Amino acid sequence: MNVKQALKQKNKLVTEMKVAYGILQKFNSIEEGNPRRYSMANTLEKIKTLQAELVELKTKIHKANQPVYDKIFALAELKGMIKELKKVSTEEGKVNERYGSIISVKEVELNVTDIDSAVSILETQIEGLQNELDVHNATTQI
Repeated sequence: MNVKQALKQKNKLVTEMKVAYGILQKFNSIEEGNPRRYSMANTLEKIKTLQAELVELKTKIHKANQPVYDKIFALAELKGMIKELKKVSTEEGKVNERYGSIISVKEVELNVTDIDSAVSILETQIEGLQNELDVHNATTQI
């Protein structure tokens, strides 16, 4: 199994665990006399089994990704930077305030095109890193 397949399997296990936890939380307490559709003991056992598989798989992925952690961390930081840049106010010129007719005049150091340009550059860097990670994930066996 390569890293790409392992990541897909990890996501599948996480989803299965969420479903099992949902069953446990929803169906543990039922009206007396009503049929019990799920065994809580079996569901809890399933969660423990899935958890053990998930820990083993995450450990293998972690070890396999050691050579590319710098790329993984850089990718996360670049995505975080884009998220924060998109929050920067770029309102400039005459602006009507929300609850009245007061007009303020705003100026910016970085306008909307500056922010868009910076985001575009970061997205290009992300694409390059992602391509490198895709190759690693497809070719590295765990």
